[in-house]
Amino acid sequence: MRVYFDNAATTALDPDVLKEMYKVMETQFGNPSSIHAHGREVRTLIERSRKTIAGLLHTSPAEIFFTSGGTEADNTAIRCGIIDHKITHAITTKLEHHAVIHTLQSMEKAGVIKLSYVNVDAKGNLDYDHLETLLKENERSFVSLMHANNELGTLTDIERVGDLCEAYNALFHSDTVQTVGHYKHDLSKLKVHFMVCAAHKLHGPKGVGFLHINHKVKINPMIYGGSQERNMRGGTENVYGIAGLAKALDMAYSEMDTHQAYIQELKSYMKAKLEQDVPGVSFNGETDPEKSLYTVLNVSFPEMEMADMLLFNLDIAGISASGGSACSSGTDIGSHVLTAIGANPDRPSVRFSFSKYNTKEEVDYTVAKLKDLCMVSA
Repeated sequence: MRVYFDNAATTALDPDVLKEMYKVMETQFGNPSSIHAHGREVRTLIERSRKTIAGLLHTSPAEIFFTSGGTEADNTAIRCGIIDHKITHAITTKLEHHAVIHTLQSMEKAGVIKLSYVNVDAKGNLDYDHLETLLKENERSFVSLMHANNELGTLTDIERVGDLCEAYNALFHSDTVQTVGHYKHDLSKLKVHFMVCAAHKLHGPKGVGFLHINHKVKINPMIYGGSQERNMRGGTENVYGIAGLAKALDMAYSEMDTHQAYIQELKSYMKAKLEQDVPGVSFNGETDPEKSLYTVLNVSFPEMEMADMLLFNLDIAGISASGGSACSSGTDIGSHVLTAIGANPDRPSVRFSFSKYNTKEEVDYTVAKLKDLCMVSA
């Protein structure tokens, strides 16, 4: 049996998305920047896709800019937002994705900004009072806080963060890669200046995403070279990817409630099975459905011999998952997220992340294998 429980890393391409992309590949090959009929046809497809995405998010198509994915979108928002607005102080957490935290740290190292970290608790919850203190002490900051942690699943109340940022004249960027297509975002109400998406996290293609830029802020391009994306991102657009992204997001919204209920039940089922069958397990991050991303379950296993072989042994058993342990030393390459919440570095952790394609039979198989592995290592 082969089981894929690494959907937070990437998801399987939906067959209907592939059909949509294939149809475009077969019939629409023109360069969207060309003024002839072939080019205009493709330009129309791109703008129709942009309008679809904007409509789902309750924003203007003029605020959606297509990118190569989440990392480019994060980098553009952070670098251009800070530099173009002459901001000298940024606020984040030590739990952010490397696309965010490494970008901010590189800017701090270059002397562009001073970087402050908001306190988090042992489950990865944000200390909102500390955030407000940092905002009070540093007027006109750049705030970068993800909606859902990609390792723990813990959710941040980005509506509350947006209100705080507005109160203290801060720019707010949120890495929403794990939640676009899994939760509804109403950008007519959400007080966020930059928000990102990667299509491959919601059963779309790899290599494409978008950056939402609120009309209240203006930035210069990070990538120059052409007038594409209304002079905001040089380079010929990934036409097939954009068509796939729009189709994937449209499908995600139409099926969201059904899939959320199904996947949440699957996650709860696996949590209960692990507690029942594998003595000593615990869970990293929030597991309360109201505070946790329903697609992610981070499990900490008892100390064992050859703990670093757990993922390898799961792979041998046909189970794909990801994880690791907290860093135990300055040279140890472990999870910076687990380290930041004070997880025990001697206990191996595995992130299981689910999609609409997973089943309870797969959960049963995985838990049985984990039970055997833990018994052998005990």
